[in-house]
Amino acid sequence: MMRGNGGSPIFFSSADHTRFLLLMQEGLERYGHRIHAFCLMQNHVHLLIQVSDVPLSKIIQNLGFRYTRYINRCKQTTGHLFQGRYKAILIDADTYLLELIRYIHLNPVRAKVCSTPDLFAWSSHNSYINKQPIAWLHTLS
Repeated sequence: MMRGNGGSPIFFSSADHTRFLLLMQEGLERYGHRIHAFCLMQNHVHLLIQVSDVPLSKIIQNLGFRYTRYINRCKQTTGHLFQGRYKAILIDADTYLLELIRYIHLNPVRAKVCSTPDLFAWSSHNSYINKQPIAWLHTLS
């Protein structure tokens, strides 16, 4: 999870969400990891990443740096966008993977942004229900 500095927003338009997704896709091509789920909330991001040879810290640092640079350029500001270090937990795929995907996809519902996860455009949920496939997303089938 990556949180906005001081709880501040990190997304200001649909173009920002789209740019973040593009940067995630470029990271996949560069570092060879898998993304199983994501949810881009206004002031934080949930990512379910399976790493390969490249450490998670390098993947997240690159994503955060490139997105911050984009936002600073668009808003003509400088400085940090994200609050401190990302939060990560190591999970056992056999026992917790599906539960974590559900948790990530239900985040906008719990935050009362929408009533059902399929109404939230900026998560991987609709790819899981074959409503809006994302080619680079590694869904469980």
